[in-house]
Parts: sequence; C-alpha cells; structure tokens
Amino acid sequence: MEKIAIISDIHGNITALDAVLSDIKKRQINKIFCLGDYVIKCSHPDLVIDKLREVCEVMLIGNSDYIICRPEAKTKKFWSRELIGEERANFVYHLPISYEFYMSGHLIRLFHASPYGLDNIYNPMFSNKGTRYEGTELSGPEDLFKNTSFIGKTESDPEPDIVGYGHIHTPFVVRHKNKTLFNTGSVGIPVEMMNSDANDKSNKFSTLASYIIIEGYYDSKVLASISFNLVRVPYDIKKEIDALEASNSPNKNMVIRSLKGALPTSYDQN
Repeated sequence: MEKIAIISDIHGNITALDAVLSDIKKRQINKIFCLGDYVIKCSHPDLVIDKLREVCEVMLIGNSDYIICRPEAKTKKFWSRELIGEERANFVYHLPISYEFYMSGHLIRLFHASPYGLDNIYNPMFSNKGTRYEGTELSGPEDLFKNTSFIGKTESDPEPDIVGYGHIHTPFVVRHKNKTLFNTGSVGIPVEMMNSDANDKSNKFSTLASYIIIEGYYDSKVLASISFNLVRVPYDIKKEIDALEASNSPNKNMVIRSLKGALPTSYDQN
C-alpha cells in the first residue's frame, strides 16, 4: 500500500509548510499533491513556491494564485506578485485546474474549490448565505462530484467516487450517497468558521496546520482497502507573525489576527 499527502492553501506561510513537510517525511510519505493557493496573506510566497516545486508530484492552481499570477495582474503592483517575480507567476498561472487518479478501485478527483470554478464554496458546517460569498456557494455536496467543462469533463466521463479540495481552510471527511468528500483544511491559514475571539485559549486546537493522508493501492482499479487520515500539525506561529510584522504587507494586521485565533478573514488580495 502507498500513502499520499494532500495539502492545500499554504498562502506564503513557509514556517507552517516546513512543519508539515517534516511531519510528512517522518511518516515516510513520498507522494505529495498540493491543491493550490500558494500566494497572498503570509510573507514568503516565493519560498513556498520554490519548496513545493521541489517536493510535489502534483500542483494545482487556486483562486488566489489566479488573481495574483494571471498575466494582466502584472501591472497591478500586487505585493505577492512583486515577491514571487515573473518566472514563478508564469509557472503558477499554467498549473492545471484538477487532477484525478485511481486508488484501491476508487476514482479520486482533486481541485482547489469545485468543478465549477476556483471561487465556489461548499462547507457542510457553515453556510455563506447572507455574506459577501453567497453568490459562489454551491447548493450541496453532490455538486462537487459533477463533470463540468471547467475541469474539461463531459457527461460521458466517469464521475469520481472520492473528491478532495481545499479553499475553505477548514478540514473534514464526510460520506454522501456512497461517495467520500474531504477537505484538507489549510497549511498556512487554518480557519475555524465560528471563531471570533483571538484570545480564546481553546483556539490552540484550531490554529494547527492541517493536511490529509490517503492510504491504499495507488493507480489500481481493483477494489481494496482505503483510508483517510486528517493530520493536524503545530508550528511556530510566533516566527511567522514576526516575519509578517517585519514586512510591508498591506493586510498584515488582519492576517496576524487570523493566525492567532484561526479566525475567518475578509480583505483585499495583495
């Protein structure tokens, strides 16, 4: 059997990424797939992209990556774009939208947010109705298993048995109508949707970086044992906060608050 580490939403947090990669190495996992969002929020998107290019077998593009790395963004003077430079921006912009493979007889499909777009939201624990994100909320989990033109699929293609995604920064594993849906959570900006107090001491259980391990028979269409492991990894949050405080990030105070309390954030891309 083989293990695959699925990570997502690093958002420039090299400190958290290093901690997660160390945990993956200790578990002797060699396959790492990343579901996007390498830029904005924390201080070192350049180091994050470089590290992931070294270790990841699969990298996908996320919504933040598209906003910062698309060619027309070059003239907008985004803080993250200036940090990563044009070669990295071009590399990230041309990453694929989705990826699928078989494991233990199950067709697994991965993408950043949904098969409809990079900004769509589905969270079984928290509704976005009545918020600024209401227009991108999917109606239910079944939407995530659809074949759409956005991911280059047609009705004649097989639908996945398992879907994994990132984007919402809150991890989970659920079953729905004989299928499995999982979210990796976030390596760099973990979020607990109902958190509101950065000083709540119980937040320490939600500020940990997260990722998913899938174990089974890779590239096999024969039905066999498969498992999902949600992993939470502590890291040196103070080190990352110190780096933000020393930076000229336009949104650093809000990002620092989020890091301290796993709080949802809402601010302009940078």
